[in-house]
Amino acid sequence: MTHPFDKAIALVRQGDGSFAGHTSPAYANMVGPFGGIMAAQTLNAVVQHPDRLGEPLSFTVNFAAALADGPFSILAKAARTNRSTQHWVVEVVQDGQTALTATVITAVRRQTWGLDEAPMPQVSAPANTPRMLHVPPLEWVKRYELRGITGNLPGVWDGLDIGHSLSQLWLRELEPRPLDFCALAAMADVFFPRVYVRRPRRVPIGTVSMTVYFHANAAALLQAGDGYVLAQAQAQAFRNGFFDQTAQLWGEAGMLLATSHQMVYFKA
Repeated sequence: MTHPFDKAIALVRQGDGSFAGHTSPAYANMVGPFGGIMAAQTLNAVVQHPDRLGEPLSFTVNFAAALADGPFSILAKAARTNRSTQHWVVEVVQDGQTALTATVITAVRRQTWGLDEAPMPQVSAPANTPRMLHVPPLEWVKRYELRGITGNLPGVWDGLDIGHSLSQLWLRELEPRPLDFCALAAMADVFFPRVYVRRPRRVPIGTVSMTVYFHANAAALLQAGDGYVLAQAQAQAFRNGFFDQTAQLWGEAGMLLATSHQMVYFKA
């Protein structure tokens, strides 16, 4: 049986070189689809492209508008190909209008000296961390097993500043699925809005731009399998209607798999 994630990011190559996709009710958000699944669909157009060189290294997606339920097309073009890197420009179009733009850099990875300077935090093991209780009843949330360590969504929305926006949680696909670049891109957006954590008050929010840097190659992701990922996120500033979020994702064995940064609109 096809995994819900694979169904959601499935694309069909068209005669003009574009890809046809469709939104998935399994990853519905408050308005439109979950941003992480939109990012994964966009990245998948490059991952599947026959001209791709190497593996995803850097991925930036800009959310111009929420997709409406229904079909869309993705145009992925290799803007330049070098010996080790390839630069892609991607556009998601629905009903003749641009909904997302993205840039992707793929690269041929070579064996070199390496280490993780950002160590995985010392936290409780997944088996000793209870599943999160206060989660919104959204379809995309149901696709993941979330085990909150700190900075969970509040049980009381009193608007009181708690003094930080740090969240740490273990997560994995609820239906087991081996980790890959598209799944990791979606997980980079799994965090609830930092403004909700810092100042528990329900206000309109929307991600404007998200970048994911992949530090693991395909072999390392294959080794991670369908195990848990430790995800950590924190804002650095809330100001003038926008806040940022920096995030790290480690495999259960302690390897830093990806880092992410995004800018989010909020209405005070």
